[in-house]
Amino acid sequence: MKLLTMLLLCMIALAACGGAGGGNDEIIEIEDRFFILQTQDIMVNHNDYIGRTIRYQGMFFSQIWEPTGEEFFMVIRFTDDCCGGTDGFVGFEVYLGDIPRPIDNTWVDITGVLAWDNGFIRLNLVSLETPPERGEEFVFPGFGG
Repeated sequence: MKLLTMLLLCMIALAACGGAGGGNDEIIEIEDRFFILQTQDIMVNHNDYIGRTIRYQGMFFSQIWEPTGEEFFMVIRFTDDCCGGTDGFVGFEVYLGDIPRPIDNTWVDITGVLAWDNGFIRLNLVSLETPPERGEEFVFPGFGG
């Protein structure tokens, strides 16, 4: 069982890095099946990903940071929370730059460069598109649902 677990973890790591032998100029595609695993790997090992281009789909949302009143944006998927509920979410904060802001809860396909900004990880977007079909809003830990 340990061998199988190690083999699966190696496969996930390769998928998250764009495959074996992938250079830093390749786009990292976050897939539906591995959405939580890939985003967690990027968060935990962010130094390995800073400056890399990442692409995924999710729901666009805005939020006001109450201590400062500053508005920030994120592209997320829903998931289980820490206590067994279903109101958790996973994804990244995004910086729009000159890209027009979509309406909250719009399904988007984004591509951005991972950056470290004042102690926070975010994607500086280079593109944001609205695909014709909405994808899976809820993702599961592990290997998909």
